Amino acid sequence: MSEGETKELASADIMRILELLPHRYPFLMVDRIVEMDGDNSAVGIKNVTANEPHFLGHFPNQPVMPGVLIIEGMAQTAGALCVHSRGPSNTPKLVYFMTIDKVKFRKPVLPGDQLRYRMTKIRNRTNIWKFEGIATVDGVKVAEAEISAMLVDH
Repeated sequence: MSEGETKELASADIMRILELLPHRYPFLMVDRIVEMDGDNSAVGIKNVTANEPHFLGHFPNQPVMPGVLIIEGMAQTAGALCVHSRGPSNTPKLVYFMTIDKVKFRKPVLPGDQLRYRMTKIRNRTNIWKFEGIATVDGVKVAEAEISAMLVDH
């Protein structure tokens, strides 16, 4: 890209996310993807609301979003990017989680927060992808992890 050129980033609303991922309520953990840079990176958004079913038991009278669901949202954002980057004629049937490494939770995520998942590709080989992810709320890091996944065409 030459100086002065701008890069056009793709995005995905909820309808496009539903085309890219097999997940559905109550397990869909990303509401919108605001940036997709080829297959290199993506930024997903999750609006955390008090009426989500996990808050009934985690924890009553002091709701905190389970960390595992934050990591799942990061993985879903990365998975949607992988599927999107393959184009409409080469859509896999499933995206399988393979590994979760270097996970750290920094701050609790509460109803009313907006999670922002920034996923950056570390590498990919054929149908296996590895990403570094950072989740933030209002610009403050709440979680981080490295994840890998496999795209399955069967």
